[in-house]
Amino acid sequence: MKNRYTKIAKTLLLGCSLFALAACNDFLDEEPQADVNPEKYLQTETQLQSYVNKYYADYDNWKSDDDNKGGMIPSHWGSENGSTYKDDNATDNQQGTNGRYLKDTWTVGQEGGKWKFTNIYALNYYLQTVVPRYEAGTLSGNEANIKQYIGEGYFLRALEYFYRLRELGDFPIVKTTLADNQEALTEASKRRPRNEVARFILEDLDNAISLMTNSPAKTRVTRNAALVLKSRVALFEATWEKYHANTALVPNGSGWPGAAKEYNAGYQFPSGSAENEITFFLEQAMDAASQVADAIQLTDNSQVIRDEAGKAKNPYYDMFASHDPSSYSEVIMYRGYSSALSNTHHFNHYLYSGGNTGYTHQFEQVFLMQNGLPVYAPGSGYEGDDYIPDTKINRDWRWKLFMKAPEEAKAVDNISAIEYFPKAPRLYISDAKNATSTGYIQGKGYSLDYTDQVLGQDQTAFVVYRAAEAYLNYIEASYLKNNGTIDAKADSYWRALRTRAGVNPDYQTTISATDMSKEALNDWGAYSHGQLIDATLYNIRRERRCEFIGEGFRYMDLCRWRAMDQLNGYQLEGSKIFGPMKSLFVDGSGSSLLQYDQEDQSKNNVSSPSLSDYLRPNQKTTTNQYYNGFHFFEAHYLSPIAVRHFLITSPDGKTASDSPIYQNPGWPIVAGATCE
Repeated sequence: MKNRYTKIAKTLLLGCSLFALAACNDFLDEEPQADVNPEKYLQTETQLQSYVNKYYADYDNWKSDDDNKGGMIPSHWGSENGSTYKDDNATDNQQGTNGRYLKDTWTVGQEGGKWKFTNIYALNYYLQTVVPRYEAGTLSGNEANIKQYIGEGYFLRALEYFYRLRELGDFPIVKTTLADNQEALTEASKRRPRNEVARFILEDLDNAISLMTNSPAKTRVTRNAALVLKSRVALFEATWEKYHANTALVPNGSGWPGAAKEYNAGYQFPSGSAENEITFFLEQAMDAASQVADAIQLTDNSQVIRDEAGKAKNPYYDMFASHDPSSYSEVIMYRGYSSALSNTHHFNHYLYSGGNTGYTHQFEQVFLMQNGLPVYAPGSGYEGDDYIPDTKINRDWRWKLFMKAPEEAKAVDNISAIEYFPKAPRLYISDAKNATSTGYIQGKGYSLDYTDQVLGQDQTAFVVYRAAEAYLNYIEASYLKNNGTIDAKADSYWRALRTRAGVNPDYQTTISATDMSKEALNDWGAYSHGQLIDATLYNIRRERRCEFIGEGFRYMDLCRWRAMDQLNGYQLEGSKIFGPMKSLFVDGSGSSLLQYDQEDQSKNNVSSPSLSDYLRPNQKTTTNQYYNGFHFFEAHYLSPIAVRHFLITSPDGKTASDSPIYQNPGWPIVAGATCE
């Protein structure tokens, strides 16, 4: 029996041993590791900083136990895809494939998965140790710094719980370390309704907000970062509960599995009703977002001079493509890199020439013209998409800046041995990572410095939190809270975003010209629970989609909006290679470089022109498991919990159904099984 208690403890990682302190070994200079004890550690400002620093590093290097199922590092701090700029892959924004769009590839694991408490345990230990010491006045060091590092502990724990909220929904709320005995550990395994998990996250963030300031360097979390994350969490939960209402994916919804557990029976919402919970979270999102948006202006999008040679510099572009973006007021936090510290990265290297991904035709179509009209509207001035550069003419600056046309490909091409045709996208070479899969090259974070484009030498910083998100979060939350009206703050924020994008700031011009039947062809976010939304809300979502081009928000937004119910064979498309552009894909003898043979598909490098004038990356061969398009299943909005966690928390260690844990809707408790 003791052996099984130990297994539960390892699952929850709630035992009271000192192994969590191993992360700080490098910082324990006072005495040998073997002699470290809780009474002598976490007593000084320096020790507090060392402890939380370890979790900054953890998030930068984080990987999922269940790759390719849509998991993301908490709030875009690192990436399991090798680059955050690829986190939008396999959405309507960027080409890619993912098992979440197939029924038979995403299965319940025997062990592992998202149900883990490693960092939660360590942060619980940290907070339960240092907060009483701070309140007793026994910590030594600068008080402002001590408060900052305690605030960071709350922030980091909130980040951990937000990741579980997105992936698993209902989750145990564990605030302290617990003794290694079955009763305590089993009790701690009980899942709390997702709205209470979200409330707990907001509570942690409120603690962080009260303790931290905006004085630290922008490579650390700050009060403003906590406010932005708070607005993100609150908006996420409000919209999840709104659009998934009355389903098994929300507390007290039809078929909610939590209701079958005695500890959740007759559950009552803290605010009195599901509707009141939504209102609560919307108000929390609005309050946190406005505190940031009212205080921080957006980075300018005007042209200035870079240097004496006269090279043009665009501050909005360079905010994402510089080594040190701390001078940009919009930047709240960034992850920096330095060759001097042997701290560079290589994950952007291949993106400079395509990275085997690319923006979709569907994404290109949603960007507005500078006059504020959609591309299909009469008088829009859209030049068409026969050639990739044409799509930039008189267009939203976010498309012009952050999509790279073939002529704008990386400097490394000047010394590359790979054949390259400047006017045509590189689609067909055998080295896929040096090719674009759509023709529209991802260009955010795309440094114009040649030395950054060398493999393993990129020092381009990644912007983790910025004020524009607060603008967008407020606009969406207030529109929903105010029953479909745009208040004065939302109006000013929306106009500021459009002005920076070089688009007519009068959003009513766009709304009046919006045809939802046309938008539905190119934007999954035109839907919630399989139904088209109103044109104003759609354009709020459009603004978010375009502002966050390449930043990895898309899948999270689609999940909370319940915007994938309608997917039933959806095909992602790339550029229009079978129009006039086709003439560019020829070799020196005039022969076409585009190969498609229905009978012998082994050499195919494009899809059949009979399917579409636009390249369909997933239909180059009929053996591609995504050949029939993307399908979505309600169960896939959440991840399954591995079987082992049920077994070790059941009374006899064998009967999974007797565990206090319940499986997520639509998933069986059978290893290797797909959703029902």
